[in-house]
Amino acid sequence: MNRQHAFTPTEPADGENCHNVAALLQHHAQRMPNRLAVSAVARSGSARGSRVTRTFRELECESDHLAWALQKAGIVKGTRTLLMVPPGSEFVAIWFALLKVGAITILIDPGMGRKHLLTCIEEVQPEALVGIPLAVALRHIARRTFRTVRVCLSVGSRTQLPFGSIDALSQPAYPIAPATEQSDAAIVFTTGSTGIPKGVLCSHGTFHAHISLLKSHFVVTSEDVGLPAFLPFALYCVAMGTAAILPDIDPRKPAAADPAKMVALLQTHNVSYSFGSPAFWGPVARYCVANKIELPQLTRVILFGAPVSEDVHRALAQVLPNGDSYTPYGATEALPVTSISGSEIVCDTSSATRQGKGVCVGKPMPGTSIRIIELSDQPIAALNEAREAAPGQIGEIVVSGPQVTLSYYGRPAQTALAKIRDGARIWHRMGDVGYVDSAGRLWFCGRKNHRVETGRETLFSVPCEAVFNAHPEITRSALVGVGPAGSAEPVLVVEGRFPRAVEQRLRHELLALGRSKPHTAAIQRILFHPQFPVDFRHNAKIIREELAAWAATVA
Repeated sequence: MNRQHAFTPTEPADGENCHNVAALLQHHAQRMPNRLAVSAVARSGSARGSRVTRTFRELECESDHLAWALQKAGIVKGTRTLLMVPPGSEFVAIWFALLKVGAITILIDPGMGRKHLLTCIEEVQPEALVGIPLAVALRHIARRTFRTVRVCLSVGSRTQLPFGSIDALSQPAYPIAPATEQSDAAIVFTTGSTGIPKGVLCSHGTFHAHISLLKSHFVVTSEDVGLPAFLPFALYCVAMGTAAILPDIDPRKPAAADPAKMVALLQTHNVSYSFGSPAFWGPVARYCVANKIELPQLTRVILFGAPVSEDVHRALAQVLPNGDSYTPYGATEALPVTSISGSEIVCDTSSATRQGKGVCVGKPMPGTSIRIIELSDQPIAALNEAREAAPGQIGEIVVSGPQVTLSYYGRPAQTALAKIRDGARIWHRMGDVGYVDSAGRLWFCGRKNHRVETGRETLFSVPCEAVFNAHPEITRSALVGVGPAGSAEPVLVVEGRFPRAVEQRLRHELLALGRSKPHTAAIQRILFHPQFPVDFRHNAKIIREELAAWAATVA
């Protein structure tokens, strides 16, 4: 499918409303009203601390009731509404209510820290705020940042929204706001872990593309039960017509989730598929292996957020006797682009990864096109201005398809840098480097801005790090450049605390490993760092910029 956003909604609905994502909930509520839609730990009220559930009918009624309340408060079609509510059934119900009124939901991860959070809020200029009391209090503290907010609704112990007994909800169904494929549905901020946080403008057509691709590729049916370890995917679980079992975890620290509790949750609810980062699923898989636990009902573990190590796939293979792990490749701006199974990685591509060939992320999704162009840090206005890289050569990854977003909110310069026009199509520059093999599979070789240019050659993070990570005592390493751009010294930073004598031995062994491969022979300096800084959303992406600054201070 070539036309941008030419995507048919996954379920039937009437007229223009069929493109409003909220129509999917309405459809499921009519078709299977008593099927479980959401299970989550209550954050307030008499049920606080215990699990509360909503069927599709209950969630539909509650979101209708909330939509009427939002409209009464002044939140209507086109209102930019900042949603600051923690994981729970309230979050899901409010988001669907906002979709129903036609508001534009703003999602900003609070884990990015107060400074970045306030900058993002000021940049997007929300007209309404729906949040917990802490978010409302922040509005009073940072009045300038929230100066555009004219409607403020609190959710929590003193809620201003009409949560309560579903049986008491007697208002009529809310008439879902008409929407086209191009109608704005949300502004979702990137983490900023590899640059400044940017608000990605997502249309209803974009969300339909995400939902349809995930549902068809991973063969999700209404009989499935999902566990989204990343909150926005709760919306996708419900929109696909499956139950969403929300784990009781700190969304800012998925790696800190208690594996025993997660396993109990998976078993109790017969979870059949899950979305999560390798930082979340790695500890769970290792816990299961250590305790000889199998999860026969779990057939799909879908990992994203950072490259997934072979060890995680191997551990999950022992845990999933009837299933497999998968690593879709994508970004907030384009998701999913490709996908590959853990079994294919372990049996076919992992040996090449260990040799420094990059990480295979699979073949393109239906309707998705991928090109590899020569590296450039400048805007590319039209596709014919880009030079295609030679076959097998590492270059910049650009993608096009119905899941590709069109722009960043309020950032024309960043939009111009990230988007390439091709007639009616838009290509997104992923900010990553890689190549396509003879089988049509994409190989990921790292972030474009993580490459190290020495003046003689260009080193790419993932292929270089894999050579050193093959050492049995090394868990993780990071390639950074120290010195002026274009003539930087390549430095390998190794994670871990080691006695001085062990460091000396490891340094000698790692340098020998580096000399064994042409693309790592130039790395002559190795440093040791106790704990790598990682992104706040997935706890998986290494913040190499911080490591580079640190390495520059080490004699």
